[in-house]
Amino acid sequence: MDLLRRWIRLMAAAVLLCCVLLPGAWAAEGETGSATILFTHDLHSSFLPRKDGSGGTTGGYARLASALKEERAAHPGALTVDGGDFSVGSLIQALYTTQAAELRTMGAMGYDAVTVGNHEFDGTGSGFGEMLTAARRSGDVTPALLLANYRPEEDSLDLQRAMAAYGVEESLLLERGGVTYGIFGLMGRDAHACAPTSGFVLEDPVRAARRCVERLEEQGAEVIVCLSHGGTSPDGTSEDEELARAVEGIDLIVSGHTHTALEEPILAGETYIVSAGEYGKNLGSVTLSWNEAGEKTLTDYRLIPLDGTWESDPEIAALIEGWKGQVSSGYLAPYGLTYDQRLTRLSFDLPAPESGVQSGSALGELTADAYLWAAEHLAGVEPGTPTVAVTADGVLRAPLYAGELTTSMAFDVLSMGVGEAGSAGFPLVSCYLTGKELRAVAEVDASVTPLMPAAQLYTAGMSYSFNTHRVPFNRVTGVWLTGEKTAAQAEKHTETETWKNELENDRLYRVVTGMYSAQMLDTVKDRSFGLLSIVPKDEHGEPVTDFSQRILRDRNGNEIKEWYALAAYLRSFGERGVPNDYALSGGDGRKQVSHSWSPGQLLGHLNWIGFAALALLALAAAAVVLLVRWAVRSRRRGRRGGGYRRRRLF
Repeated sequence: MDLLRRWIRLMAAAVLLCCVLLPGAWAAEGETGSATILFTHDLHSSFLPRKDGSGGTTGGYARLASALKEERAAHPGALTVDGGDFSVGSLIQALYTTQAAELRTMGAMGYDAVTVGNHEFDGTGSGFGEMLTAARRSGDVTPALLLANYRPEEDSLDLQRAMAAYGVEESLLLERGGVTYGIFGLMGRDAHACAPTSGFVLEDPVRAARRCVERLEEQGAEVIVCLSHGGTSPDGTSEDEELARAVEGIDLIVSGHTHTALEEPILAGETYIVSAGEYGKNLGSVTLSWNEAGEKTLTDYRLIPLDGTWESDPEIAALIEGWKGQVSSGYLAPYGLTYDQRLTRLSFDLPAPESGVQSGSALGELTADAYLWAAEHLAGVEPGTPTVAVTADGVLRAPLYAGELTTSMAFDVLSMGVGEAGSAGFPLVSCYLTGKELRAVAEVDASVTPLMPAAQLYTAGMSYSFNTHRVPFNRVTGVWLTGEKTAAQAEKHTETETWKNELENDRLYRVVTGMYSAQMLDTVKDRSFGLLSIVPKDEHGEPVTDFSQRILRDRNGNEIKEWYALAAYLRSFGERGVPNDYALSGGDGRKQVSHSWSPGQLLGHLNWIGFAALALLALAAAAVVLLVRWAVRSRRRGRRGGGYRRRRLF
């Protein structure tokens, strides 16, 4: 009996010892380290929360700061990084070149490293350099700026000096929480194409990434993180997925540019790709663990919504209020406006256009109407001058939701670019196009938009119709000049409140649009494979080569910004509020999009492209008929020959 008791005690002790020692042994054989990376991208100067369309708000740096503190408390030593496009998207961007508000606020929130996106160059390469200089001279703590494959042109000496003084590097080795991180930054190919005034030269991202990975591995990096402004796509053919498959050794890609929010990471090769969405709607958190062999596995991934449940960090909130005050006293003062000034009210939502869906847009039409209104009321264009206003999907950056509309909300809609003097916001410009070219503008909307959704257009002073099933570059079925009736016109057109005139091919018509859209007009030939041509002209019919000479200015000589045209137009509605004419989100019918297969719609109004396509279709049909007839005859001959041979055999 004593012997049995001894055996039982011995077995119990062995079991207890296993319970104590085995987990440690398993950990030694399994997980030997872990790293948590907190990340954002495409913040676009979203210092303050934005309305979310459901009565709440989302984002804001004071909330982001609170979330970062909570996550760092749970994960001491966590890395904090950003994937680019941290600027351009709110009024505080007006301080970009003079105060570097974005980088300084990110420094205050504890970001370790960031890379750049295309919008960091909206103010050209020199504006980017001025921002770096302002950040350095402030004396504030700012994050490391990493950029491995994007360099200024050789003659940009001032910009090179500014980058060197700030300490811009290709890569960074950083020890945090016992983990040695290797971090590098990349600019994507499409992002580079979206920054035509950067003055930078792009190196192949794959080649630059291989160089950085090799260097960081030699330096002893345990976790290699790429901050890429390349983006992802649903079909798996995106730049960052191609990068991950082409370059071994990258453990994590923080992917910006495409404003994607990935609910689960993409695993491409052995690389995890993560994205948290735009405007600071979420804070991303990813944890990787590894074993003795260095094999990494995903152990945690979350997108943390930055909604109204978060308290604002008081330090960051106070910093933002200071930035707002500087914007009101400086940038907005010449306009007689302040940051939160009420302009009017809105009793319905004006959503941003749905990307890739060809239709009208009340927000786009409101914006185009604002351009037309500003040309007459702010720039002093003579009333009655036939004028067409054009805006594009790609410049409409935010919706307008029901409620009070303020200065900052109007700016958010049209926040891109800088003017001739380097101040925030693209200015309005004017040029002239022939009636034939205005038809080509409508055709750009009809035929180029499926290939390039940002090219979808919205107009004022002009209406048009097209059918999406017609031959590309011959989809437009009608274009009209429209406007409010004058007394003389009212006598002839008593049945409607507007008049319509067919465009005259060779007549010059005045066009008002934003600087960016105007600069894109002369690229239409390339975008349409040489089938369409639009050449902006002056009032004498001479080609415009310098749009800085075509900027619309008010009576005091100030540039009329796109956003200010919208703000002033909204302000003109006063207490009445935005008219219900804009209540239909799909627009008021000035752009008529048909999806009919009716032969009348498909075959009417053919141009030479349509006739050529019809001729090719007829030739193809004839070829098919001839081929079928030849096949039938061959088969018949074969049968006759076969019967003859059978008779000989028998």
